[in-house]
Amino acid sequence: STMEETDREAVATAVQRVAGMLQRPDQLDKVEQYRRREARKKASVEARLKAAIQSQLDGVRTGLSQLHNALNDVKDIQQSLIDVNKDWRQSINTIENLKDVKDAVVQHSQLAAAVENLKNIFSVPEIVRETHDLIERGELLQAHRKLMDLECSRDNLMYEQYRMDSKNTHDMNLIHTYFGDMQKLSEELAKQLWMVVQRSLVTVRRDPTLLVSVVRIIEREEKIDRRMLDRKKQTGFIPPGRPKKWKEKMFNILERTVSTRIEGTQADTRESDKMWLVRHLEIIRKYVLDDLLVAKTLLDQRFPPHYDIFNRLLNMYHQALATRMQELAAEDLEANEIVSLLTWVLNTYNSAEMMGNSELSPEVDVNSLDPLISQSVVDQLLSKYMSTLTSNIIGWLRKALETDKKDWIKETEPEADQDGYYQTTLPAIVFQMFEQNLQVAAQINEDLKTKVLLLCLQQMNSFLTRYKDEAQLYKEDHLKNRQYPQCYVQYMIAVINNCQTFKESIISLKRKYLKIEMEDTLSISHANMDATLDIIAKEGCSSLLDEVFMDLEPHLNELMTKKWLMGSNAVGTICVTVEDYFNDFAKIKKPYKKTMTLEAHRRVVVEYIRAIMLKRISFKNAEERKEGAERMIKEAEQFRFLFKKLAAGSGEDTEGLCDIIEAIAEVIKLTDPSLLYLEVSTLVSKYPDIRDDHIAALLTVRGDASRDMKQTIIETLDQGPSQPNPNYVPIFKEITVPTLTVPKLLK
Repeated sequence: STMEETDREAVATAVQRVAGMLQRPDQLDKVEQYRRREARKKASVEARLKAAIQSQLDGVRTGLSQLHNALNDVKDIQQSLIDVNKDWRQSINTIENLKDVKDAVVQHSQLAAAVENLKNIFSVPEIVRETHDLIERGELLQAHRKLMDLECSRDNLMYEQYRMDSKNTHDMNLIHTYFGDMQKLSEELAKQLWMVVQRSLVTVRRDPTLLVSVVRIIEREEKIDRRMLDRKKQTGFIPPGRPKKWKEKMFNILERTVSTRIEGTQADTRESDKMWLVRHLEIIRKYVLDDLLVAKTLLDQRFPPHYDIFNRLLNMYHQALATRMQELAAEDLEANEIVSLLTWVLNTYNSAEMMGNSELSPEVDVNSLDPLISQSVVDQLLSKYMSTLTSNIIGWLRKALETDKKDWIKETEPEADQDGYYQTTLPAIVFQMFEQNLQVAAQINEDLKTKVLLLCLQQMNSFLTRYKDEAQLYKEDHLKNRQYPQCYVQYMIAVINNCQTFKESIISLKRKYLKIEMEDTLSISHANMDATLDIIAKEGCSSLLDEVFMDLEPHLNELMTKKWLMGSNAVGTICVTVEDYFNDFAKIKKPYKKTMTLEAHRRVVVEYIRAIMLKRISFKNAEERKEGAERMIKEAEQFRFLFKKLAAGSGEDTEGLCDIIEAIAEVIKLTDPSLLYLEVSTLVSKYPDIRDDHIAALLTVRGDASRDMKQTIIETLDQGPSQPNPNYVPIFKEITVPTLTVPKLLK
């Protein structure tokens, strides 16, 4: 058995331990000691064992007693359950009869609510009156507080009714009707709020608290709207008039106010004020800038941040302006109005005078603003501007020329410039008009400025052709009656001088307004204009010289006649007349005046030689020839003196012209006929354009050469060499010699 096994094991273990203790002889002496120690150990183990068994027994005893108690409890519970079961079975019928009580409780809670509301219900008319008075007095916050109470009573009653019987519209309508005045109150209050909102930019300066009250009321209403919408999701019920959306309405009112403000700035129409658009745009600029500054500095703080009021307003103003600008662009605008509009839209709007104002930044960034009008509309306006401007310029130029022509027939001399040169106002008027239009175009952009300059010069080109034609007509009209116009010479001088002014003005206009790289596009038209101006000036000068020579005609007719030989003063008169005209010609500008003097000198000499070639006199003898020749030399000297005086300071050498008269005089003066051939051949070698008929005429005037002698001289001359002065301008080729038959026919 287990017990025996344990005993055996114990003995074996003991033997082993004793064997271990007694391995050496000297250990035998300690046997007694060992025995005592082992006896002590054994006693201690037994004591511990006893204690353990004792506590084990105590535990078992306690456990048994508890089990016994539990058994009794279970028996009691079992009995109770049997009793409960019996009671429940008996009372099940009673519960069935409690439904009435439950209904009564629900009704009680409704009645309690009704009683609670009765106080409110009976005082509705009173509260409505008080609220109305508060609104009248402008105490909006208190009025709104009462309105909320009223709405709360009505909404709760309606909700109770809805919960009880959502189909019963009759009772719902009854409540709705009873609270009918309250709806009007809400509208009245709203009206007051919107008035404040409309004037918010003024109110915020004068009475900021009023504006804050309005914002608080709107915020309360927004909160109620949200609550009602949440309840609708859960229960399906929402009171009439909800959601009110007052915040949205407020923004709509602001938007309308902004539009009205911008539209309302047009005080005038074109009929009442030519500057209507400039004024309109300036008022808009001022209003919008002022409003936005107030909105940024004052209004922004009176609204909750989530309203983002400044940016919303900025957007409204931008939209309203875009609408207004598009309306204006669609009107039938005049050229200057198109410029005003485009300058405002493209430049002013984003400038420091408006949206670029430093006080508006950083909230307003001009670079992120959309354009007020689209590029296509801008292009349409610009092309309309160019076509209007084209017809305007044509009209202005025509009118300027008409006005100038009226001056040409005046009986007073034209104005002189600071240097004393005659002129009319035409170049100044024309270029002032060009300048104005170029400055205006420059306000918009470079591109337009260049287009306008090209247009001006293109129109100038055709204008100058008309100017040339008009000057020609002026001359022709004058020739019909030389007494008229009285100041023909002076105005023709002014026309000539204007050509120089036009030339200078074209250059300065190009220098001022044309980019270097554009020069080439204009060089051809510029050359055309210069050429036209030169023609006008040249024709003008030549018509003035015609005037001189028409006056000289009777005196030129006296030259080389019997009367002349007897001692007429024809040349003296010629010189006085020329000098007199040249007093006026002094008012011609330099380049043209120099040409005039040369040409006059040349024509006087040509006419003098023509008089010789007309063979009006034939000298009878050496005496007459000497007298005639000396007279010719003296008169050549008079001409030389006159033209030297007229050309004073111009450095022109015109000596050579009068030398021709003297050379001819030498041929006439010659006393020895055998030297005649030599003298004539010297003349021909100097002036190789002398023809045979000239020599024949000259010998006829001498009066002593036979037909054969003339023939011989002329035939021999053909072989002679010529040695003209290199500066000599042929003069004889313009002079025709009449054949014998012509005077006969004229007689």
